[in-house]
Amino acid sequence: MLIQRILWILWPAFLVAGVMEMAVFAFVDPEDLHWFGQPIELPRQGIYTLAFFAFWILTMVSSGLTTLLSISPFEVNRCPVPESERPQDCARNCC
Repeated sequence: MLIQRILWILWPAFLVAGVMEMAVFAFVDPEDLHWFGQPIELPRQGIYTLAFFAFWILTMVSSGLTTLLSISPFEVNRCPVPESERPQDCARNCC
């Protein structure tokens, strides 16, 4: 289930980052970008790559927050220890 949730985060974020990359650089020339008033000394491909990973990270955070908020109360409150080995304070909401 954990791998499935990770893929729910990574794959849509990857697709959205690609769309954002195309949308941004359809209107912005990488050679016209400046960082703190200085021109960026990277080649175009370097700027495209850094921008893609920045977009991907931002959309992964967004997808991750959505996945976190979609966890059911049962998943949050359940005790992962088998009932026979369960400590006294872990007896809440278990089945």
